[in-house]
Amino acid sequence: QVQLVESGGGLVQAGGSLRLSCAASGRTFSTYAMGWFRQAPGKEREFVGAITWSGGSIYYADSVKGRFTISRDNAKNTVYLQMNRLKPEDTAVYYCAADRIIRGVIVVRPQDYDYWGQGTQVTVSS
Repeated sequence: QVQLVESGGGLVQAGGSLRLSCAASGRTFSTYAMGWFRQAPGKEREFVGAITWSGGSIYYADSVKGRFTISRDNAKNTVYLQMNRLKPEDTAVYYCAADRIIRGVIVVRPQDYDYWGQGTQVTVSS
């Protein structure tokens, strides 16, 4: 079992930056691919990006490519989401998730992830 706790959300003006963190419990964190998702009110949960267990492969949704950066520190059991040039449409609850299956590829569907954090609110004002 893995527990995930997100932090770093908040209110920011358009064009600003935030850095989200996702701290994981458990010794198997380093073997999991980690994903970031977001969900705005009235909308489905949306894939933001993901990183393989080694950090060797990272994939982003087109909507955030070039603005968001995912990284991980396996020694700290933590994955990060650096968000730059934020837009009002980035407003959502952001979740981190862990994929415990060693696939060799990044998956983008929420149902492919096994463990989820509680989410952290990001609000971007115009």
